[in-house]
Amino acid sequence: MINLKTIDKIKDSIYPILTFLFILVVWQICVGAYDIPQYILPAPTEIIEVFIKDYKNLYEHTLITLNEATLGFIIAIILSLIIGIAMDFIPILKKCIYPIMVVSQTIPTITIAPLLVIWFGFDILPKIIMVALTCFFPILISFVDGIENIDKDYLNLFKTMHSNKLNTFIHLKFPMAMDKFFSGLKISATYAVVAATVAEWLGGTKGLGVYMVRSKSAYALDKVFSSTILVVIFSLVFVGIIQIIKKIALKHND
Repeated sequence: MINLKTIDKIKDSIYPILTFLFILVVWQICVGAYDIPQYILPAPTEIIEVFIKDYKNLYEHTLITLNEATLGFIIAIILSLIIGIAMDFIPILKKCIYPIMVVSQTIPTITIAPLLVIWFGFDILPKIIMVALTCFFPILISFVDGIENIDKDYLNLFKTMHSNKLNTFIHLKFPMAMDKFFSGLKISATYAVVAATVAEWLGGTKGLGVYMVRSKSAYALDKVFSSTILVVIFSLVFVGIIQIIKKIALKHND
């Protein structure tokens, strides 16, 4: 039997879906009624045609972008965990590098990507680094914040049990920080595909970013829209995967 919570969730999801469909219908009607050229604003049906007619090309470019986004995201997670743990065990390390990391986030992404291309070439490496740099900070901040905001009563309890720093971290700090850690992952997951696309846009030979640039140069806005839709879809997929992993991990911790 479907419970009331599930029914409420289904009802809540119907409203945005209907709104989105309404926007598409109005969009389609306006483009047809005012005879708007495709190079200015393509109709939704023309965008759908791109997915059918240019499927192979989109598929190849999408695989490249997803590969870059996934590898960069995984590297960001590993680095965040390593540095976050190191900061907890060596407090002076946080005082030394944390302010620098905060300042580094003020540097615009658009200025970093060309430098990475100059230093590492047009291959996949600069894109992976770009994704890792973009995703790294939100994960680290959330993880460190989770470690530092543990109830002092719990910490005092572990002290009375004569628990050393390592055991306290493994059995208390790390599990208690997981909720905020996954919050950081969800934020970064939305950036991963976008960061890979931006890096390709500013210097690359393959990927959705390159596909967008070429389509824009040819005034093929239907292809620009289709590739943008793919970026949005896969960003949501990344967030959805993190949400599923979070539920499994936190259930296991409980």
